[in-house]
Amino acid sequence: MADTTAPPQSQASYVRSGGLTALIFLPPALTLFTVFVILPIGEAGWYGFYNWNGLAALDNFVGLENYRQLLANKTFHQAFINNLLIIAVSLAVQLPLALGMAVLLADRLIGSTAFRMLFFLPYILADVAAGLIWRFMFDGDYGLISQTWQALGGDPLYILADRHWAYAAVLTVIVWKYFGFHMMLYIAGLQNIDRNLYEAASIDGASPWQRFRFITLPGLKPMIKLSVFFSLLGSLQFFDMIVSLTGGGPLNSSHTMVSFLYYFGIGRMRIGFGSAVGVLLFILCATVAFGYKRWLMRDDND
Repeated sequence: MADTTAPPQSQASYVRSGGLTALIFLPPALTLFTVFVILPIGEAGWYGFYNWNGLAALDNFVGLENYRQLLANKTFHQAFINNLLIIAVSLAVQLPLALGMAVLLADRLIGSTAFRMLFFLPYILADVAAGLIWRFMFDGDYGLISQTWQALGGDPLYILADRHWAYAAVLTVIVWKYFGFHMMLYIAGLQNIDRNLYEAASIDGASPWQRFRFITLPGLKPMIKLSVFFSLLGSLQFFDMIVSLTGGGPLNSSHTMVSFLYYFGIGRMRIGFGSAVGVLLFILCATVAFGYKRWLMRDDND
């Protein structure tokens, strides 16, 4: 009697080929991940317990002193608040704006493709380049904004030199820079919604708001979750544009946690202190990422 428990020849070949593929590609990938991810994280955690400048011998153990100084640092408190402000503006302004523009541009109307590209172009631009462009735009002597205001009879506007307005300028640039990316995500999600649902709703007399509330929003739910996830992690890791736009000024009022790490850790040769900042930032990002995945995106895995 034939053995019915043995896998078919095609399945056995597939298993063998899959195992061979994993044997070839998995060790190099794990090696690279270990060398460039796991080991640096472990080293940062270890350096955080030392008062070290990155050059001398690693022998000045200070325990949790770097973390105590970090949590007592007022500039770090401001940086943390600034990151929260980026999150708030992203969720309250950037994503609703992106969703509204996606609804307007989702249909293949005349000019819609051109507007999509126009709104998506800022995202393609490098963060440093965008920061430098807007730094010139906000310049009080030669910038377009100040020149326009002066033409209307006002005084020169030194926006980036005013600690009450500098970060508002940063938030404005963030919305301009990234809302096109989220708009394209929403457009992709809208194109996957069955158009027959809209036609049926129109026949039944549903208003545009009702179609948006009961068809568009539920259909975009997975994409909205993904967009919010990108916004949260991107807001916590925001760095490049701060360096080129404000450099953390004026008076350290526009730092984010990553720019604080760079200027107060690496820039001042306090590698131990900077490592402590990095460890705290890593814990925060990992908590947000895994918590969001566990509690808000778990239904997407069903």
